[in-house]
Amino acid sequence: MEGQQERPVVAREEVEMSELVLSDEGRILAGILLLSLVTVETGGVYLVRLWQRGGVTEFQAGFARAGHAHAGVLLILGLLCQPLADAADLPVGWDWAARSGVPIAAILMPAGFFLSSMGRGRERPNRLVALVYAGGLVLALGLSVLGVGLLVA
Repeated sequence: MEGQQERPVVAREEVEMSELVLSDEGRILAGILLLSLVTVETGGVYLVRLWQRGGVTEFQAGFARAGHAHAGVLLILGLLCQPLADAADLPVGWDWAARSGVPIAAILMPAGFFLSSMGRGRERPNRLVALVYAGGLVLALGLSVLGVGLLVA
């Protein structure tokens, strides 16, 4: 094209891919998290049956959907955190917080959604909704420790 200058070719830095090596802690927790995803799958079957059966309120259906979604997303995020926790190379106590914060939230938050909406005809959550907030706090703590650990590594 006339009048247009060619853009210079910018060399991209090549990154050599190396073998992923997980610590024993990361490997074991990753295995547990992968197996836990099977429970999320069976939870999906439960949700389909719940809606087919009927008799649940709109509130209960919404909380069941939220519990199922949080479980799946947080388990996948927990898997992602394992190699990142290894890369951060944090001291033992901080390493544990960075590595397990998301998986613990993956238990607490869905439990809060499911347990706080149980009961025939329920339209509002019971006190067990506090588990959702506790899980959110643990999630924020774990992600913050991991994020800061990666930035200072």
